[in-house]
Amino acid sequence: MKENKRRRLTACGAPSLLAISIAALSSPAIAQEALLEEVITIGTRVEGRSATDSAAPIDIVSGEAFVNQGDGDLNNLLRNLVPSYNVNTMPISDAASIVRPANLRGLPSDSTLVLVNGKRRHRAAVISFLGNGVSDGAQGPDISSIPAIALKQVEVLRDGAAAQYGSDAIAGVINFQLKDAAEGGAVEVKHATTNAGDGDQSMVAANVGLPLTGDGFVNFSMEYREQDATSRSVQRDDAAQLIENGNSFVASPAQIWGQPEVEDDTKFFVNSAIELSDAVELYAFGNYASRSTDGGFYFRNPETREGVFATKVLRDEDGDGIPEEILVPLIGDLDASNGIDDCAGFTVAEAHDSNECFSFVEMFPGGFTPRFGGELEDYSMVFGLRGELANGIGYDVSASRGHNRVDFNIYNTVNASLGPDSPTAFSPGSYAQNETNFNIDLSKTTEFAGMPLYLAGGFEWREEEFQVKMGDRASWEVGPLTEQGFLIGSNGFSGFGPEVAGAFERDNIALYSDSELQATDNLRFGAALRWEDFSDFGSTFNFKLSGHYVVSDMLALRSTLSTGFRAPTPGQSNISNVTTAFTDGKLQNLGTIPPTNPIAVLKGGKQLQPEESGSFTLGAIVAAGDWEVTLDYFLIAVSDRLSQSAEQELSDEERAQLVAEGISGADSLNFFRFYTNDFDTKTQGIDLVATYPLGDATDLSFAMNWKDTEVTDFNPETMDDKRIRQLEDGLPNLRGNATITHAGDGWRGLVRLNYYGSYWEAHLDDKDFPLTAGEEWTVDLEGAYDFSESLSLIAGAENLLNNYPDKNPWAGVAGAEYPETAPMGFNGALYYVRAQWNF
Repeated sequence: MKENKRRRLTACGAPSLLAISIAALSSPAIAQEALLEEVITIGTRVEGRSATDSAAPIDIVSGEAFVNQGDGDLNNLLRNLVPSYNVNTMPISDAASIVRPANLRGLPSDSTLVLVNGKRRHRAAVISFLGNGVSDGAQGPDISSIPAIALKQVEVLRDGAAAQYGSDAIAGVINFQLKDAAEGGAVEVKHATTNAGDGDQSMVAANVGLPLTGDGFVNFSMEYREQDATSRSVQRDDAAQLIENGNSFVASPAQIWGQPEVEDDTKFFVNSAIELSDAVELYAFGNYASRSTDGGFYFRNPETREGVFATKVLRDEDGDGIPEEILVPLIGDLDASNGIDDCAGFTVAEAHDSNECFSFVEMFPGGFTPRFGGELEDYSMVFGLRGELANGIGYDVSASRGHNRVDFNIYNTVNASLGPDSPTAFSPGSYAQNETNFNIDLSKTTEFAGMPLYLAGGFEWREEEFQVKMGDRASWEVGPLTEQGFLIGSNGFSGFGPEVAGAFERDNIALYSDSELQATDNLRFGAALRWEDFSDFGSTFNFKLSGHYVVSDMLALRSTLSTGFRAPTPGQSNISNVTTAFTDGKLQNLGTIPPTNPIAVLKGGKQLQPEESGSFTLGAIVAAGDWEVTLDYFLIAVSDRLSQSAEQELSDEERAQLVAEGISGADSLNFFRFYTNDFDTKTQGIDLVATYPLGDATDLSFAMNWKDTEVTDFNPETMDDKRIRQLEDGLPNLRGNATITHAGDGWRGLVRLNYYGSYWEAHLDDKDFPLTAGEEWTVDLEGAYDFSESLSLIAGAENLLNNYPDKNPWAGVAGAEYPETAPMGFNGALYYVRAQWNF
C-alpha cells in the first residue's frame, strides 16, 4: 500500500470533531527523538501541518521511547515521559491495585479520553473506591492492557476536548497509534530487578508486519510478562507488641506494603487495513489481554479486630459505677438451642476446649492478613470503512465492541458469621464493562470568500453496560453466628449477593460539526460544536474555539476556549460495595451505596448529573536559533464535579435497613459513601517544552509541568477538609525532566534527570495520619550497543542512585515504610537488561 494514500485515508476518517490540524511537539523526554517534528496527528483534516501550526499543545512520544525503559507497565512508562501524567503504585487499594487510576493535569483518570487509532477505547470494569483522593470513585480505561511494542507513537493532547470527542475529555486525550508496517518486525527479551533484589520483571515481546494481498497489511504484536511483588514494610506497632507479649504466631512483617504480584500478563494486538480501490480502505484492529494480580490487605489483630476476634461490651472496669465500652474476646455459641449466652465469660482457651464455643483465635492465633486480587480479561474489536467520494467528501464509518472484566478473589480470610464452617478463600464476584460504538464521520475541503475552509461533522451512537456478577455463596452468606456479633461476608471485601448483582445500561447519541477557516497566510480560526443526549440524564451542548497566529519566523501564538462535560458511568450511578479502610484511626468497614438509595438521600444523595467544565489555553511557540520552545498556560474549571462523598456515619436503624436490602457486610458498617456532584474546582498550570541540539549526535530536551488545583465551592455535608486537601495537594504541583541523548558509531546513550515536587498525603486515606513529603530527584541511565544492524543489547537503570521518598512518620500504624502515594514510587532503583532483534 502506498504510504501517502494510507495517511490521507486515516486523516479523513479520524473521529475528532476539530477540523484544524493539531500538529505536534516531540516530547522532550523521548530517548531517541528529542526534536520538534512535523507529524500528522489524529483530528487532522489538512495534510502537512507542522509543529508550528499547532493550535493546542500535544506531546508526541515515539514507540521506541516506551520500549527503551526498564518497567513493563505502560502506565509507568508514560509517567516517565510526560510530566503532566501521574500514576501511583497503589499497594493496598482494593480493586485499584488491579487497574491503577492515572491522572492527566491533576484530574481523575476518567477525565482523560483514551483512543486507539483514533477510536474511543472502552473503560475498565474497575471502580477505584480508594483512588488516593484525586481519583476516588473514578472509572477510567485500562492502559496497561496495551503492549508497548505495538505502538507506533502516542499523542497526548493537553487540552479540553469534550466538544471534539465527547464525554471524558475534560483533562485531555491520549491517542495510541498502532504500528502499521507490512513487513519486518522485532523480538525483545527483558529482565529487570530492584536494588533491593525483589520485584523482578521478566518480559518477552514480539511484533511482525505482513502484507495483506498486494494492497494492505496486517501487523501483529504480543507481550508476555511476569512481575514479582516487592515489600517496603516495617513491623506494625500492634504486631510488634503481640510478639513482645509472647505471641509467636504473628508474621514478620504482619502486613506487606509493596507492588502487587502480576502473573500471566498476556497481551495481543492486531492492526490491519486493505485498499478495496483507489478511494476506499477497509480496516480492522483489536486486542485481547489477561492477567492475574495478587496483593495485600490490612492485618487483623487477634486481640482487637471487631466482629472476628473481639466485640464491644459495656462494663464498669474502674468501679466508678459508670459502664464503659470496652473490647473483649468474641466467642460464639455453636449450639443455638442452648442460647447465645452460654459462652459468655469464657476465655479463648476455654472455648478451644469446648465443643459448643468457638473463637477464630483457634484458626488464626497470630491474626491474619487477607490477600486480595483478581483475574482480568480485556478485549476489543474495531471495524471500519473509510475513503473519499467522487465529490470530494471524505468519510469514515466504523463500529466497535469493547469488554473489560475482573473476577475478584480473596483468601487467607473468613466469613466470620459462619464460624468454624467458614472457608478461607472466596470468589466475591466480578465487575464487567461492555461498550458498543457506531460512528459516521464526514469531511470536506471548500472555500469561503476565496479563503480555504475545512468542514467536518458526523454522528455517534454508544451503549454502555456495567455488570455485577454474584459471588460464591460463602462470600456473602449470613451465617449462624451473625446475631452474636460476628461479621457477615468475606472479611476485607464482601461478596456480591443476589440483591446487589445485576446489569446497568445506558445509551447516548451525538451530532457534531466543526470548521476551520484559513483567514490569512498567518491567521487561522477553528470551531467545533457537539450535541449529545443520554438516556439517563438528558442532553448537553458544548463548543470549542481555537486560533493560531504566526507573528514572525521566530514566534507564533495559539489559544483555545471550550466547554466540556463528563457523564457519570452506569457503574458509578448504581454500584454497592463494602470494603475495609482506616477511618478515625482504626480499621473499619466502609460501604459505597447508590446516591439514590434512601439512606444516601437523607445525607444529600441524588441522581447524578454530568460534570460541566470550561477550559482555556494560551501558548507561544518560539524558534530562537537552535532552541525550539513551547510555553502553554491552561485553566480548567469544573463545576458539579463527580466523586465520592466524605464518610457518612450510620445509625443502627440505617444499618439495619441496608442489611434488609441485602448489602453483604452492612451489619458491621460504621461509615458509608456515595457518589455526588457537590463541589467545584479550578485547575490552572503551565507546560514548558524545549529542545536544543548540543552537537551533530547529541540533543538536550526539557519538559516541565506546573499545576495548581483549588476547590472553589463545596457542600460541607458531603465534603470534608481531608478530601479537599487531597484534591488540592495530593499530587506534586511541579514535575519536570531533562534528557540528554547521544548516538555514536554503533552505540547510543541516554541520561535523564527527573524532578518531583512536594505533596500531601492522608496516610491510609485517614485524616488522623497527615504527612507532607518533600521534593525528590531521580536519575535514569541507559546505554545500547549494536552488534549488527539487527541485534542490539541494552542496559539501564531507572532511579539509578536508588533514591527513596521521605520516610513515613506513621509507619508503625500499618507498616508502610514510605508514603503510599509517592509520585516517584517507593521501590528504589530498577536495573534492567534488554536484547532486541530486528528483522
